[in-house]
Amino acid sequence: MRSFGYLLKEGIKSLWKNRTMSIASIAVLLSCLLLTGIAILVSVNMDSAMKSIEGSNSITVYLDDDLPQITAIQIGEEIRAMENIASCDFISKDDALFDIMQSLGDDGELFEGYTGGNNFLPDAYNISIKDLSKYNETMEAIEAIEGVSEYTDYSNIATKLSSLDRLIKIACIAIIAILGVVSLFIIANTIKVTMFSRRTEIQIMKSVGATNWFIRVPFVVEGLLIGVISGSLSAGVIHLAYDKAVQVIYNVVPFLNMVDIDPYIINIYIIYCIAGSIFGILGSLISMGRYLHREGENAVA
Repeated sequence: MRSFGYLLKEGIKSLWKNRTMSIASIAVLLSCLLLTGIAILVSVNMDSAMKSIEGSNSITVYLDDDLPQITAIQIGEEIRAMENIASCDFISKDDALFDIMQSLGDDGELFEGYTGGNNFLPDAYNISIKDLSKYNETMEAIEAIEGVSEYTDYSNIATKLSSLDRLIKIACIAIIAILGVVSLFIIANTIKVTMFSRRTEIQIMKSVGATNWFIRVPFVVEGLLIGVISGSLSAGVIHLAYDKAVQVIYNVVPFLNMVDIDPYIINIYIIYCIAGSIFGILGSLISMGRYLHREGENAVA
């Protein structure tokens, strides 16, 4: 235990003594972990948005203007008769205008002049499809019905979100890989500076029979501390920044469903600290391994 306490104290002293390089290591590793967290959060929220869009499976089919009521009813019957239609609900132009006025609250009074015969909205059907794999052929059959003007759905939005999500993942993986290598390089060089300043002490320790692992421990502790500090800082920044970003997004797009990370925040801190520790320890071991095998035996005062 005395040896462990001594080695732990030496690692902390080395971290403070080489604080300039340590701060550089923390900054780069912090950037790497932040980008990783941002990429994961963006991807998770996009997956949630796509599932919400695909889950709603709601398509609005608009009819031609001034279409007779009997014709509109017949179109609905044709749509319901299709094998791949799960539901088909008629939305009259009056109901659509009323919904708009209700959603606008007091501002809905602006549309009162369009009630009755002045209603500019078309009649429509709100439909859902049983099998999305047959989406294109089903919509082509609906478009072919005389009296159908156009339709709107969220399939294009889901496709674009999926493409954007894939692009963000690829870009972030590339950036994270580059920053990960840079992090390891800087951490290794931070440890190397510490080893150079203590090269005489290391040589003496080896002369009296100290094992390589005994010599490694203070430097591993230094790398571990760099990783834990970077991990805890990046988790804190992600937590605060994500909460602020969610508030801003809800102010702009109140109906958007964002993933709540608060129930998982403790796990996030733990995962970040573990990830940072792995980077820090790995950087230390890389640097120490080279030194002990190539230079340690020849270290001189």
